[in-house]
Amino acid sequence: MTSTSNQAPTGGRAAHPEHLGRVIFIAASAAMGGFLFGYDSAVINGAVEAIRDRYGIGSATLAQVIAIALIGCAIGAATAGRIADRIGRIRCMRIASVLFAVSALGSALPFALWDLAIWRIVGGFAIGMASVIGPAYIAEVAPAAYRGRLGSFQQAAIVTGIAVSQLVNWGILDLAGGKQRGVIGGLEAWQWMLGVMVVPAVVYGLLSFAIPESPRYLISIAEYSRAKEVLAEVEGHEVDLDQRVLEIEYAVRSEHRSTFRDLRGGRFGLLPIVWVGIGLSVFQQLVGINVVFYYSATLWQSVGIDPSASFLYSFTSSIINIIGTVIAMLLVDRIGRKPLALIGSTGMALALALEAWAFNAELVNGRLPHTNGLVALIAAHVFVLFFALSWGVIVWVLLGEMFPNRIRAAALGVAASAQWVANWAITASFPSLADWNLSGTYVIYTAFAVLSIPFVLFCVRETKGKALEEMG
Repeated sequence: MTSTSNQAPTGGRAAHPEHLGRVIFIAASAAMGGFLFGYDSAVINGAVEAIRDRYGIGSATLAQVIAIALIGCAIGAATAGRIADRIGRIRCMRIASVLFAVSALGSALPFALWDLAIWRIVGGFAIGMASVIGPAYIAEVAPAAYRGRLGSFQQAAIVTGIAVSQLVNWGILDLAGGKQRGVIGGLEAWQWMLGVMVVPAVVYGLLSFAIPESPRYLISIAEYSRAKEVLAEVEGHEVDLDQRVLEIEYAVRSEHRSTFRDLRGGRFGLLPIVWVGIGLSVFQQLVGINVVFYYSATLWQSVGIDPSASFLYSFTSSIINIIGTVIAMLLVDRIGRKPLALIGSTGMALALALEAWAFNAELVNGRLPHTNGLVALIAAHVFVLFFALSWGVIVWVLLGEMFPNRIRAAALGVAASAQWVANWAITASFPSLADWNLSGTYVIYTAFAVLSIPFVLFCVRETKGKALEEMG
């Protein structure tokens, strides 16, 4: 998708508070894709052990079924921009909605393990599309004065989706008598967990009919009258609509579409700033954050906590995730990106080290000793808090700001791809690593958290308060 950062020479948009309610509705509707992103990413947490038992598979095969959705994510993210430039942002949202719904139904009613994996890929493709389309659409529709705050709706929707999925899983497990394979209405509990996602998917699709197409896309296809209608809807009739159309058209016509070739240079094949972006993306995943959202129920059950309690702890982690995200949104423009990242890295390293210590104890009757179990639970929540108030938000803020205009789109694509690859590596490796040595696995995550500190100190530039045009 074409970049939205270029400005026409005649200035920015005026803010019209009387239209803010409508704009908030539009942004929230588009961010529903982020909700589905978070929901789908975390809902599998409740089904992991049931899938293992249902199909009699080992940790390595199980990990591939869980992680395979990330292949779809990478493909969806890589292709969504071009699709949106051809058919529009709203139609892309509708396609993602349909794919989410189909994936939910297919995952809930699989014939075998292979088609469950296929439906996971389909859902992943929808996630990838939503992760690109939502933020781009909001940026293109939102008045400049509110763009930052409205853009944060996407991340807020993601963490809310994670929390709601955990709450729904907990409720379904309770209905099934605490058994992931307990039967409710002819289907096992884990099937209901995966199938319920069809509800928010349908809501997302319906909301797409209540919001307008991006004026930027309409202008790119010479639909000037419709573009003026949308601009009047979100910015007000007081704005000089003809002038606004000229400004947007100038930006669309003059922007440079960066390619991978633009990123070449430096001692290691890519420009240094591109490697920094890749490093940020990789470190965000290598601390093991997605273990919390994909495997936390399995993790707690493996150290003797009963399924109902393990699902409760997964839900409380999600609430902590929301709290941390709100803190980050409040602090990122006040104290800066680097200080917040350093605070997060330090807190994560300490919390992960405590988890490694706690999981090193011998199990007594299949359970951790009381002290170790308590430390593990507290440290896990502290880890999520420090991640959410720092790296969970900071990485996306930095990636959107740190690259020069001429390479921003291509560099962002490379960094995002690196993030999906690192996500896949952690997700696919955890079950086997946990079977090998759970404490040792957390030592590895601790090491990456520690290494992220000098990386931020010496490689990352502060972008707080700087215009995009200053990035060189």
